[in-house]
Amino acid sequence: MNDRPLLNRRLAEFGTTVFAEMSALAQATGAINLGQGFPDTDGPEEVREAAVRALRDGLGNQYPPGPGVPELRHAIAEHQQHRYALSYDPDTEVLVTAGATEAIAASLLALVEPGDEVIALEPYYDSYAASIALAGGTRVPVQLRPDAGTATFRLDLDELRDAVTPRTRLILLNTPHNPTGTVLTREELAAVAELAVERDLLVVTDEVYEHLVLDGAHLPLASFPGMRERTVTISSSGKTFSFTGWKVGWVTSTPALVSAVRSAKQFLTFVSAGPFQYAIAEALRLPDAYYDELRDSLRAKRTLLTDGLTAAGFGVFRPSGTYFITTDVRPLGHTDGIDFCRHLPARAGVVAIPNAVFYDDKAAGSPFVRFAFCKKDEVLSEAAERLAGLGGLGDAGVRRLERACVLAHLRRAGPHAHPR
Repeated sequence: MNDRPLLNRRLAEFGTTVFAEMSALAQATGAINLGQGFPDTDGPEEVREAAVRALRDGLGNQYPPGPGVPELRHAIAEHQQHRYALSYDPDTEVLVTAGATEAIAASLLALVEPGDEVIALEPYYDSYAASIALAGGTRVPVQLRPDAGTATFRLDLDELRDAVTPRTRLILLNTPHNPTGTVLTREELAAVAELAVERDLLVVTDEVYEHLVLDGAHLPLASFPGMRERTVTISSSGKTFSFTGWKVGWVTSTPALVSAVRSAKQFLTFVSAGPFQYAIAEALRLPDAYYDELRDSLRAKRTLLTDGLTAAGFGVFRPSGTYFITTDVRPLGHTDGIDFCRHLPARAGVVAIPNAVFYDDKAAGSPFVRFAFCKKDEVLSEAAERLAGLGGLGDAGVRRLERACVLAHLRRAGPHAHPR
């Protein structure tokens, strides 16, 4: 074989995701995993039973229709109309995907030509960068910047406007925003819409946390003047209904844009999650009380972990949405979030995610670390207790804690266990 690298050069900068690395650390050390964003309880029992019923009735056990089963496409259209007064034709303007990750990849592969610039809010979910690279596009990050006065991250609209060039094809927008928990305001979204119309840009919006808005309200960009015809709206069932493993997502847009995305999607998974599509159709028709209870539960969990992280000495940014809390580790005497997260499982028995992996500007993201609070209350309380001693640890204390955590894990795992 010649010396040519095996991996396509467009993916050369992307290795194993940080989520896999940190989840492996959690397993190896027995730490509480507040890194990867998945709940530790299943969603509504009636939705799970709907999936079982679909399996038993033979619904979706063979290839479902390419655009998605009609029952789900109609339920998605009804949801958009009921929640946001957005009207979509379920036959031509709705596309079911293998989660939002596939929807993002298919949208970018369909709409971006090599050399096109794609503006993405930084920090950004890691699949954005990979999908832009696969499409041959150029990533143009616009940072959400920490605001000490409000303990939030905010979008600088002037910086966004300055980032647009004649080569800009689209804006990739995420609100509610992972990892910062920022929910863009009506004024911010109106400015984005005005810019997109003025410069004739497409916008792909990742709205998977639409029902996890804890302060304020979720406002789809497609509902703003001039945006219905230029916005590809993406969402999914995993975050809303706590069935992240089912991988049922969707796209809503104009017939032309949906057709373009479907052209790319059909060569990715083709179809997926047949029986689960029927179950999610039923889930989307749950009463409004379900969404109210979900929001109330997450608000309480946010308070529980926010208080624990504050007491432990972290600088805490209060999220307005999602189920993630971004923290600053500098008050604890650290500046490198990646190093901090790699040692945290042994030091305190807790796993977190370093925000630097979501940045092109690694220095800007270096001191920030993300914790997930979509866990049982008792798990969050235990995590807060474990983190409480971080502020007073010297180097010797850190080493003692690391040895103690490893020994405790070995005792739990039994005589055949070994550190990995």
